[in-house]
Amino acid sequence: MSDSEPSAPAYRYAAPDEWHEVDRYFTQSFVGEDDALIAARRSGAATTMPHAEVAANQGAFLGQLVTIAGAKRVLEFGTLAGYSTIWLARAAGEDGRVVTLELEPDNASIAEANFRAAGVAEHITMIVGPAAESAARLISDGAEPFDFVFIDADKPNNPAYLTAALELTRSGAVIVIDNVVRNGAVTDADSTDPRVQGVRKVVDEIAAHPELDATAFQTVGEKGWDGLIIARRR
Repeated sequence: MSDSEPSAPAYRYAAPDEWHEVDRYFTQSFVGEDDALIAARRSGAATTMPHAEVAANQGAFLGQLVTIAGAKRVLEFGTLAGYSTIWLARAAGEDGRVVTLELEPDNASIAEANFRAAGVAEHITMIVGPAAESAARLISDGAEPFDFVFIDADKPNNPAYLTAALELTRSGAVIVIDNVVRNGAVTDADSTDPRVQGVRKVVDEIAAHPELDATAFQTVGEKGWDGLIIARRR
């Protein structure tokens, strides 16, 4: 998550001890973070949005989705410290490529160091600047279509990122949008929170789009109560 989302309210990461314990249990059983991933996750504390990276089991889930989709070209909106980017790059494989968009130069510097430590720097292109502008340049430059898109940046701009993702993908591509439950606030049509309204608008656009099949699910864990949208182009 990045691209200057307003400071995350504390409730987003409040979670009962039991939720933490369950995440730790499954992470220890299945995930097995190596030293580079652990260091990348911890380095998130030094970014503009401390501790906002996905949980370890969620990073592994993203990697599984990339593998299942057979994705070799991955686009990420929001780099932060690069934790999720490493999962995506490893899943895309030796012949894969991840393009990740990050607003803040300081975050980008942290992420670049993490990519080198994880041994995936040569498979990642990071573009620094406002994500909507960076995506527009990819479109105007005729970038090769992406197979998988992970949208985890500022939520008010979710609709713009979806529009760009549709310009940059083709049939069969998978689009994942993070942080869509907002501690349950997503159901409040009258919310004055622009992040909630950004999610609600992108939900409406996905539901109405003739080329997209989608679902969403809630998650609970060390990151609190949230969830994902997973869409696929027909």
